[in-house]
Amino acid sequence: MKALRKLADKPIIGPVVKAAIRYFADKEVDGISGHFSQFLTPLLATTPELKQDTYRVRHNVYCEELSFLEKHESGMEQDHFDAHSIHCAIKHKHTDAYAGTVRLVVSSSLDEKLPLEEYCPDSIDNDEVHPSDFSRDKICEISRLAIPADFRRRNADKFSGAATGAINEVSYSESELRCFPFIAVGLYMSCASIAHQRGIKHCFVMMEPRLARSLKFVGIQFKKIGPTVEYHGQRAPYYISNKMLMDSLSPGFKKLMYRIEDDIELQYKDAFKKGLM
Repeated sequence: MKALRKLADKPIIGPVVKAAIRYFADKEVDGISGHFSQFLTPLLATTPELKQDTYRVRHNVYCEELSFLEKHESGMEQDHFDAHSIHCAIKHKHTDAYAGTVRLVVSSSLDEKLPLEEYCPDSIDNDEVHPSDFSRDKICEISRLAIPADFRRRNADKFSGAATGAINEVSYSESELRCFPFIAVGLYMSCASIAHQRGIKHCFVMMEPRLARSLKFVGIQFKKIGPTVEYHGQRAPYYISNKMLMDSLSPGFKKLMYRIEDDIELQYKDAFKKGLM
C-alpha cells in the first residue's frame, strides 16, 4: 500500500493508482465491517437500567480517569441534558462489557438547549451555520462520547475520552482487535442512525480537532465552525448534516453504516412501540 501511495502522485498513472488504493481500502473496510458485527453490537439505552449503565461508563472515563468532572458517590455521571437525550452504547458481545457510550442531545423547544448553546454560546464564528438557523426538532448534538481504557490505545497522545486503538491483548483475541479502532466511528454512526430515525438533519459537536481529522480520514467530514477552546480539553465546534455524511462516506464505510443503522432501526421501532421513545 505504501508503494501504491508513492505512485499516486505520478501524472499519468496517478488516477489509476488512486482508484486501486480506494479499492483495497474499501476491501479492508469490508473486513472491518464484518468483524465489527461479529464482536460488537450497537445498543439503544432506553430503560432506566441501561441508561444507568451508560452513566457509569461516563463516570469511569470523565470523572475517574480523566478528571474532567467531579466524582459522584453514585458512580454515575449525569446532567440536565440527559433528560432530553437519546443514549447509545456499543457492547462487546463475548464479555457483555461496554466498549463505548455516547448520547444524542435533542431539542423540542428553546428551553431545551444543546450543550454547545449553553456552555459555549460564542464559540461559533461561522456565519454559514448555527443551531438557531434551523427548527429545534431538526438539530442535535453528539455529546459525552466515552470509551473505557480497555478498548483504547494507551499512549501519550491519546484523545481525552475518545482515543482509539491498542487494546488489552490479554483479554481480547487478535482477530477481535481489528475492529476496536472503529469503536468511536461506530458510536458516531449510531448517533447518525438515531438522527435519521427522528428526521433530524443537522448535527453539532464539540470535539478535539485531532479526532475530527481521524474521522475525516474514514469519510466522516465534520465542518469546523469556530476556534479551538478549553472545554473538557482542547475542543472546537463542528457541524455535519445527514447529506454531508452520506456524500462523503466511501462505499466500504457506508456498508458499516448500513449495518449499524439496521440494528439501531430495529431497536428504535421496538422501543417506540413500548413507549420508551
